[in-house]
Amino acid sequence: MKVTVDKDLCTGCELCCDALPDVFAMDGGTAVTKVDEVPAELADAVKDAAVNCPVEAIKVS
Repeated sequence: MKVTVDKDLCTGCELCCDALPDVFAMDGGTAVTKVDEVPAELADAVKDAAVNCPVEAIKVS
């Protein structure tokens, strides 16, 4: 599973970084992904982060 962050939508609230610091980090005021492929054990948590993103900037595929 892959996850991306739309930098044009991200407001830098850091919810995803707080919830999943192994997957997300802040870079210049917006979130970025730290992994190319989401580890299987974090898949559900990443999906939750996407749902909980207040501006729907996290995309899971």
